[in-house]
Amino acid sequence: MKYIGKAMSRVDGVAKVTGKAKYASEFDVKNVAYGYVAQSRIAKGRIKSIDVSEAERQSGVVKVFTHLNAPKTKSSDDDFFALQSDKIVFSDQPIAFVVAESLEQARFAARLVKAEYEEEKPTSDPRSAPTVDSRSPKMRGDAPAALAASPVKFEAEYTIPIEHHNPMEPHAGIAFWEGEKLTIFIKSQGVQAFQGHLAKCFDIKPENVRVVSPFVGGAFGAALNPHYITFLTASIAREIKRPLKFNYTRRQMFTGHGYRPYTWQKVSIGAEKDGKLRSVIHEAVGNTSTIENFTESPNGFGRTLYECPNYHTPYKIAKTDLPTPTWMRAPGAVTGAFALESAIDEVAYQLKIDPVEFRLINYSEKDPETGRPFSSKALREAFKQGAAKFGWEKRKLEPRSMRDGNWLVGWGVAVGTWGAGQAPATVRIALSADGNARVGSATADIGPGTYTVITIIAAEFLGVDPAKVKFELGDSDLPNAPMQGGSITTASVGTAAQGAAMAIKTKLVGLAQKDANSPLAGASVDDVEMADGTLSLKSNAAKKVAVADVMKANGMTEIVETFTSTPNAERRNYRTQAHGAQFVEVKVDEDLGIIKVTRVVEATACGRIINPKASHSQEMGGVVWGIGMALQEETAVDHRYGRMMTTNFATYHIPVNADVQSVETAFVDEEDKIVNPLGIKGMGELCLVGIPAAIANAVFHATGKRVRDLPITLDKLI
Repeated sequence: MKYIGKAMSRVDGVAKVTGKAKYASEFDVKNVAYGYVAQSRIAKGRIKSIDVSEAERQSGVVKVFTHLNAPKTKSSDDDFFALQSDKIVFSDQPIAFVVAESLEQARFAARLVKAEYEEEKPTSDPRSAPTVDSRSPKMRGDAPAALAASPVKFEAEYTIPIEHHNPMEPHAGIAFWEGEKLTIFIKSQGVQAFQGHLAKCFDIKPENVRVVSPFVGGAFGAALNPHYITFLTASIAREIKRPLKFNYTRRQMFTGHGYRPYTWQKVSIGAEKDGKLRSVIHEAVGNTSTIENFTESPNGFGRTLYECPNYHTPYKIAKTDLPTPTWMRAPGAVTGAFALESAIDEVAYQLKIDPVEFRLINYSEKDPETGRPFSSKALREAFKQGAAKFGWEKRKLEPRSMRDGNWLVGWGVAVGTWGAGQAPATVRIALSADGNARVGSATADIGPGTYTVITIIAAEFLGVDPAKVKFELGDSDLPNAPMQGGSITTASVGTAAQGAAMAIKTKLVGLAQKDANSPLAGASVDDVEMADGTLSLKSNAAKKVAVADVMKANGMTEIVETFTSTPNAERRNYRTQAHGAQFVEVKVDEDLGIIKVTRVVEATACGRIINPKASHSQEMGGVVWGIGMALQEETAVDHRYGRMMTTNFATYHIPVNADVQSVETAFVDEEDKIVNPLGIKGMGELCLVGIPAAIANAVFHATGKRVRDLPITLDKLI
């Protein structure tokens, strides 16, 4: 491979650091008005009356919309739409939308909106909220009976608080109408999903809606759903008959786009004295809202990971008077991994078995659920490489047995796994005679480097320099692509880019062979290499023709091919998963309880690595997120009022540079042609999954104190 597998800097990097990249709120639109929402002071009840008269009298105010005069959606979906009725279902719900000539005028006027409520007592604590069963898979074996009969038993409860996505770029949108056609610039992980949503809302044809989102300043699941900002911006723009811009403030982000739900988990494990697992019962309850049932099945995490004949994962959701949760990086998996991988660690200590060895004792060679083989699984090698790089053999088993002056040193380990998914995707490539290529697909790039990785793949199979490839994304007018979520983008869109490039090569070879004297006469497409602007025989590079000459001879200035990739049928015969082993060192101040994550080694087995530089960056991002999840992040809710309180960076803590020290990565080679022709498995989620558990396990090893409720703060250690 000439470009695949080689480190490459981001092709969009210069545009981002120089400010040339345009994000949702940065597009220049003439005569734009600005919107700002007034929000409810209660979490549950109804609006008795609302007075907007003082707001409407303010300088620059165009109009104020409430549930009494706001446009109504024609969609029958269960999504939350603002200003549709007088009903209040969460605190800080929009109750009015002020449109003004400037953002400052709109914001000031919004403060003057007055509402009176019929207030009801909210239930925002999932521990006391009503629950309903949801998505519990069939029990494997008889887990309760096997647990009762096991010579070694363990049981513990774990909790994870509500956590919020805090991307650098807040959600924003600019919408305008030209007749019956809508254009909206909006932060999105899937422009065509947003297009379909808006078409439903207005009951118009999807082709009359154009959604544009070429750059996204972080999303992590927060922009998968078209939250209330989407329809609100588009519908009010239609009402005022001029372009409209609407940005969330940082505080509004906490109720405007969802969050990782609060989750309670109970893990019960039965094992033999030699460490062999006999039974796992992993119960979970996560919160949702009263208006939508959000589920993420956190307790399904380990069903394919460990060889255990009896496995039960009952899952319930608690209906709370809070906004609806949503997917947040590694949804379900990182939550479930914290509980299960902590419990696995606890059982290993109970049996006095090294935590790595305990996991290898229960290593699943095939899918325990179905008996199907894994398409590839190099987790054993990941353990080996990661342990060697980390120096695991020097670890002492006993807690509080390793020190660095006044710092207690702890080493912890955990496993991550994530499905190696793929979805249908389409890519269009136009190759010019001068060797330049335009590549297009309606995918997204929320930060992982999609612009760059698709450029690499297209350049590889077109045989051109990556500098000659221009990849366009983030526009619903481009060919179909899935939303960027679930770590499927490179596998899906990359496979389509390969297919489109190969279709161009096939066409060029056919055109070249129209000449009876062609040096490629009689050669199959597989016999020909396309590189450096030529088509040549692999067996004899001297026999070649210039691509430009072939196109000129056939009166062409460019060749355009569109290719749709779909998952191959053979995948059904295998379990397709990516895996990783995470090793963490922490140091804990013995007197103060301060925790530092001083060293992390991630050993990852996720198929072929397209761009090692970007992949290392992804792994680092997962580590940083894991540090935040384990040690800092928590959205506090005042359950008296059903109100989220920590809605700014002063009170919602996330890692900064000083919290991140040594992060090393190791990628284990996997040859896997089952998952897709390129052998790609996603890593965006995988690299986070085991980190919080590994940190918690390291904290126990350092201190001898097991903290089962995240985040692990110093007050829980002192």
